[in-house]
Order: sequence, then structure tokens, then C-alpha cells
Amino acid sequence: MYWKFLELVVASLHQFRCFLAAARTGSFTAAAAELGMAQQSVSEQVRLLERTCGVALFIRVGRGLRPTEAAHALTPHAERALAASEQAVAAARAVRDLLTGTVRLGVFGTIRYYVGADLVASVLTRHPGLRVEIVGQNSAETVELIRSGAVEAGIVALPVDDAQLSVQPVLRDEVLYVTADADRAAGPVTAERLAAARLVLPYASWAEADTTRRQLAARVQAVGSPLRTIADVDDVETTLELAAQGLADTIANRGILRRMADRVPPNLITATLRPRMWDSYAIVHRRHTDLSPATRAVLELALDQLRGALAR
Repeated sequence: MYWKFLELVVASLHQFRCFLAAARTGSFTAAAAELGMAQQSVSEQVRLLERTCGVALFIRVGRGLRPTEAAHALTPHAERALAASEQAVAAARAVRDLLTGTVRLGVFGTIRYYVGADLVASVLTRHPGLRVEIVGQNSAETVELIRSGAVEAGIVALPVDDAQLSVQPVLRDEVLYVTADADRAAGPVTAERLAAARLVLPYASWAEADTTRRQLAARVQAVGSPLRTIADVDDVETTLELAAQGLADTIANRGILRRMADRVPPNLITATLRPRMWDSYAIVHRRHTDLSPATRAVLELALDQLRGALAR
């Protein structure tokens, strides 16, 4: 249905073009020469337009054409329709032309678990004129890149404490307690249990700034204890391996565990935190700045893939 409608629109514009050329030049022959068409094709397009309108648009006068009153009435509308179509095409081409160069998108460190190489592959496939750089090992680092202008925008974990940045929350993923001990997975895990647990946590290089650790620290501090770990590493995989060996418990996002299902040790059990805890993610960029069409295009692809990963 859509394509049939589009064909009708294109046909109508072509008829308008032939009609206006004939009205301007005073003959089908001159109009055909101007448009680079055969004379019979121009006259046929005008005839089809007359059939659609139900009125004659020209009167033959010798070898020339004289527009009728209906033609005079149609002319400004046909001109506006053609102008609008040309503006629409120009707008689309402008976006195409802008979708070139390099886009640097800042991200939170674990985005690779959700989208892997699919994000870069999608950008290169849908926007072949773009070169893309996906940068950032942790949200804290990415926020600094945005502040400094090193990247135009990013998707980072909340909270973001900077009034100079525009923050638009877009999605979230639940944080779960992970253990190999069924007893420790029984029932929701409270702040008191977190404070007493033997924990191994990821994101060691950003320990103080990491947003997930900050949430955990706030919980245990609220019951009078600091957040303690027996080991710290940078990657999620190592924490899961240590938890599987029973050496420590850890935390991980539900979406990450689901996406890594074939790599998660089978003896691991998850439990919810009490109250439930979420990592929330937002699009962040400097206030009072308009994002480029290229950056918006990459952000749109990133969000589509992230939402798809969390919905599975």
C-alpha cells in the first residue's frame, strides 16, 4: 500500500513538471526539449493530469498552447508541490552528506556484554560514510571525556553529578547478588548481609568513582559499615569465576548474565537485593549544544540494540 501511494505521488509530480513546462514554453515540443523528453511523452502526461482534474488545461492555438482558467488556477499549487518535493529531497541529501566523518561515542564499560561488536557493525552497514570510535572503559571516565569535549555525547551509568551536562535517562538493568552457595542466595540480600559478605567486585580501576560500587557503598554505610571486598578486579568474567569456586560472592547485572549465559558457570545462583537495585543509564552531553546528525544516528542504533538486549 505504501509503495503504491509513493508511486502515485511520484507520477503526480512528474505530471506537474510536464504541465508547468508546457505552460511556460507555450508548446509541447518546446516543453519536451526543455525536459529532455519526447514530445509525445509530455503531451501524454498532461493528458493524464487533465483526466485526473476532470478539466482541459490547454487550448490549442495554431502550433501553440494557451492555458485555460483551470490551468491558471492549478499553476501555483503545482509549483508549490514541486518546490516542496525538491526541498524534501534536499533535506534527505543534507542528512546523508552530514553522516560522514568520524563519530566518537562514549559508553559505560560493560556495554560490550550487551551489544558486542553488533553496534559497530550496524553503524558501518547502515552509514558506510561514517567512521566510528566507541570509547570509555567506565562511566566515570566517559563523563570526563564528555566534560572535556573529547566526545560529543555518551551513554553512561547514573548518577552524573554535573549541572553543566544534559542527562536523559533511557534504560536500566537490575543488579543481582551472585553466589555458588544456595543458602546465601536464599531470600533477598539486605544491606546487613552485603556488609558481612565476602565479596569480589569488578571495576577495580575506578573503585571510588564507579557508579555501581557507589550504590553498594551507600547501602552498607546506611547500616553503619564500610563496603569491604576480599578482592577487586576489572572484569566481570573473573568475578564470576571466583564466585563459582566458592571463594567469594559478587554482583552482576541481570542483562549481562543473560547475554553471557553460555559463559556463566552453571553452579552460580542469583538473588535480588533488598531493596532492589538497578544500574540506570542515560544519554549525556554538554548543555546548550546540538548533537550532530551523525552522533544522533549512532546513539539511535546504540539504544535500539541495548533495548533489544535487555528485552530478551
